[in-house]
Amino acid sequence: MKQVLYAATCVAALSGSAGITFAQAADTATGSKTKDIEVEEVVVTATRREEKLQDVPISVTAFSQDELTRKGIVGYEGIAHETPGVVMNRPTQNFNNFTARGIATNGYNANLQSTVAIYIDELPISANGNSTILDPNLYDVERVEFLRGPQGTLFGSGSLAGAMRILTKSPDLDEVEASMLVDMGMSGSDSLRQRYNAMVNVPIVEDELAFRAVVFYRDEDGYVDNLGTGIENSNSLQDVGGRAILLWEPTDKLSVRMLASHENSDPKDSSLVNPALGEELRNSERPDRFMAELNNFNTTVEYQFDWATLTSSSTYSHFDQTFYVDLANTFGFALPFRLDADAYDEIFVQETRLVSETSGPIDWVVGGFYYYKRRDVDFAYKGTEEFFAQRGITGLDGDTYQELYNHTVANELAGFGEVTYHLNDKAWVTGGLRYGSNDVQTITEDGGYASNYLTMGLFGLSGPVTITPIAAGKGEKAKADRFSYKASFSYQPVDSITIYATVATGFRTPVVNARGGAASLVDPNDIVIPFGSSSDELINYELGLKGSWMDGALTANLAAYLIDWDNIQVQANRVSDSVQFVTNIGQARSQGVEFEITASPLDGLDLYLNGAYTDSRVTDLTAEEAAISGAVEGERLAAPYFQGSATAKYSFEVGADMTAFASATIAHVGSFPGLFPNVPGKPDQTNPTYDHTDTFNNVNVNFGVQKGDWVASGYVENLTDDHSVTYVHPEAFLFSRYGTLRPRTYGLRFARDF
Repeated sequence: MKQVLYAATCVAALSGSAGITFAQAADTATGSKTKDIEVEEVVVTATRREEKLQDVPISVTAFSQDELTRKGIVGYEGIAHETPGVVMNRPTQNFNNFTARGIATNGYNANLQSTVAIYIDELPISANGNSTILDPNLYDVERVEFLRGPQGTLFGSGSLAGAMRILTKSPDLDEVEASMLVDMGMSGSDSLRQRYNAMVNVPIVEDELAFRAVVFYRDEDGYVDNLGTGIENSNSLQDVGGRAILLWEPTDKLSVRMLASHENSDPKDSSLVNPALGEELRNSERPDRFMAELNNFNTTVEYQFDWATLTSSSTYSHFDQTFYVDLANTFGFALPFRLDADAYDEIFVQETRLVSETSGPIDWVVGGFYYYKRRDVDFAYKGTEEFFAQRGITGLDGDTYQELYNHTVANELAGFGEVTYHLNDKAWVTGGLRYGSNDVQTITEDGGYASNYLTMGLFGLSGPVTITPIAAGKGEKAKADRFSYKASFSYQPVDSITIYATVATGFRTPVVNARGGAASLVDPNDIVIPFGSSSDELINYELGLKGSWMDGALTANLAAYLIDWDNIQVQANRVSDSVQFVTNIGQARSQGVEFEITASPLDGLDLYLNGAYTDSRVTDLTAEEAAISGAVEGERLAAPYFQGSATAKYSFEVGADMTAFASATIAHVGSFPGLFPNVPGKPDQTNPTYDHTDTFNNVNVNFGVQKGDWVASGYVENLTDDHSVTYVHPEAFLFSRYGTLRPRTYGLRFARDF
């Protein structure tokens, strides 16, 4: 029935497209580029001002909406495959962490602030690694920018290895516009994937007031069977949301932009599998759920003075999330052991900046930043009433044997600035500085309790459990005052080539362990949880070249870097009860090269090649640091040696007003370790969860036609149906710990603008 529905929907969409006009502009939708488009300058705002990409002295990859649509990129995974030096660690939907330039000790980042900051406009949505992190819809965005290397000067803590910015599109004050995109696919033999997107833009007062709205809906069948729950295709997904933007420009100097957005992403089970069971199979006693609901409100006011532009951006967001996971493999399924964690984030961000508009030798930006976040988390550790009755364990109300309620408050206040001085028409220097103050504190609330259920269950004891109330209290407030800086020199020997050298720093905020000082109830001789960790530090040295030749028929962006990472924040697990904690260890170094090359050797033929070679490893470690973290001096960090992709696109006329096109992309990611090799607390034992991802090649093809204003295309993702392991989860509590490529997926896309 699903196949019949899929075929019928595709036919209906194709036949109906003749009567409505919705498509990307011809060249961008088909992927063809005329010579004029090829040499068009790409403008980015990575430095908080509009600059040509060629002039920005950092490594930046930018994606327009047309490019995202043409390549079928709807989220983080597609961005990572097209960005050199970047890997997407994705156990499952809404559980995402980027690794850039090898700066990661594992792909999970549990309890740690992410090393790559993720922004939707001015809102940072990245968090610590054992949080649900939304993979937002990317329809009708102005641009996605991925900045590699530390961005501490302009983007603050959390941008230790880079920052990704999702910039939504503003209303058009002059034109009535609308667009639609329908994407229907089939994964494997029976998993239907449906994606619907629509936009409307309406000027309310010509040249002064306009409204733009976007809605989207994804309904995707899963492709993983859960043997424990008996559910086939258990990891299905429903994602629904939209945004509304009002733009008011009463004068040429003043603009007010107001945005409200909502997205609710609801995967029904994890996508992690256990290859020992067979392809696309997992086993858990119940589904693992990582749901996310983000509501975001922003007001940005911009005023243009004759000499500078003043921007004030105020953002409030509320992020509800669930982290429901089966922990039974911690004890080899000897007893039911589950965690239901409900988290509620309240975030306020205020940034005010002033950007010069003069045409003199000096360009500058100066600003202030304030960030407030409160996260409330309700922890409920559960067994099952059936197991309690079977073992004669009494004294518990329902299936919960431990509850903990806490909230964490984090603040960041910073001032920042950058100045560029043009020595002459060919050379300029840039200096940037940010001073920030961070604090974070966790407060345990009344009402929680612990019990000795695990001990009773493991040792076959019966009778009433011992209930111990968890006392309310304030944890230690961790504080850090930090400078971040950036300095660069840029030189243009000719107008089409820029050479630059940059030094930049980054850091993460200190971390307080929620259970600092706590001994294990299972094994009192195990590690006592440390109280927390201080900030880590990173410095990046980079040389780069950006250039174009033959009137834009050949372009290249090249970069070489060396990174020293000190006082590294790492996540470890206590052996006896799998309690996670954060601490600091010695030093690591990452060094590598990145490249992006485009070429148009023939009319209608475009070639794209990008890649990165990275060598990142631990360089200095004391015996105590090795013991507590499981790290080994000389051990690789969680990043591949080589990662990259190659694309060939060809377009040609098939009639007076019809263009056909075809493209093929192969993305390659090398193998890398998922975590440190030894057991934390037992450095003489190899960690049983230590493993590597597979080296894999993901091949996607796309083909179609463009006629007038509509576009119809077909595609195949993962053409070779590769089931390689792309992610290894470091935690022992999961029986199914491996992320794999989605099975081969066939589909059709129909798009139109009107």
